[in-house]
Amino acid sequence: MIDHGSAECPFCPMPPPYFLNELAAVIFDVNPVNRGHCLIVTKRHVAHFFDASAEERVAVFDLLDQAKHRLDEQLHPDGYNIGVNVGEAAGQTVRHLHVHLIPRYRGDIPDPRGGVRGVIPDKRHD
Repeated sequence: MIDHGSAECPFCPMPPPYFLNELAAVIFDVNPVNRGHCLIVTKRHVAHFFDASAEERVAVFDLLDQAKHRLDEQLHPDGYNIGVNVGEAAGQTVRHLHVHLIPRYRGDIPDPRGGVRGVIPDKRHD
């Protein structure tokens, strides 16, 4: 069962899933950063990662692993970024737990060194 949360939440009701389990689903990002960018979203409407139950976190990580394997088979990316924004100061704009799985491809940016450190450009070590 999916908790439909609030009318303002883009994940309530949940868009058609790529695949799912009892507590979470994998959907494709409607504004992808890269080809294959998907989100692992809890079915229950919870604001962020730290509001999720232990069981929901396990379900999310299980789907994260499954999504990675499917993307490996279908798109053959060269790497991945995994991200969770928790709170407005961290860039969270949708108050429903979702984990980004972003496939990365050689040459998609000139120099990917620093990875997730790039969220604060002045702190990135090139």
